[in-house]
Amino acid sequence: MFHVYRSLIFILCSLLCLPSCIRDDSPSGAEEVRPGNRLPDFTVSLNDNTLVVASDLLGKVAVLVFFHTECPDCQKEFPVVQRLYDYYRDNSTVKIYCISREEPADEVAAYWQENGLTIPYSPQSGREVYNLFSERGIPRIYVSDKHLVVYSVYSDNPIATFEQLKSDVEYCLNGN
Repeated sequence: MFHVYRSLIFILCSLLCLPSCIRDDSPSGAEEVRPGNRLPDFTVSLNDNTLVVASDLLGKVAVLVFFHTECPDCQKEFPVVQRLYDYYRDNSTVKIYCISREEPADEVAAYWQENGLTIPYSPQSGREVYNLFSERGIPRIYVSDKHLVVYSVYSDNPIATFEQLKSDVEYCLNGN
């Protein structure tokens, strides 16, 4: 009987240690960016070699999406973000960027091509930019207003809908 319990405990512990798309291996203690906080200072290079600095977003509404292409919740979120990007594509006051977390450029480019995504993205091989925003969890979506203040934050619980994101963007466009 003891062996059965020991085996059961081993199985349960093993299941808890399985990696997931929201698993966090970074040190704890980092402050998370929350609604009402200002966007952290960051710089990313996009897939078209455009350099984006946080201050470039002043006067614009920004939607920043942190992801990894192997994350099932991120895969569910990409079509929503693509739809949002298509909706605001011609609006120069709305900027939508996807920023990978620990994923090389070739993997992100292959996923974008395979799935017909056209959202500008920044491949990041590490967590340096991600860690400015959060210490755990993807997908993470930040909607900020024209003053670089975060209006809303979404994660995988539940993932953001097109209607939620569009409503937040519209509020930031018209309400601020």
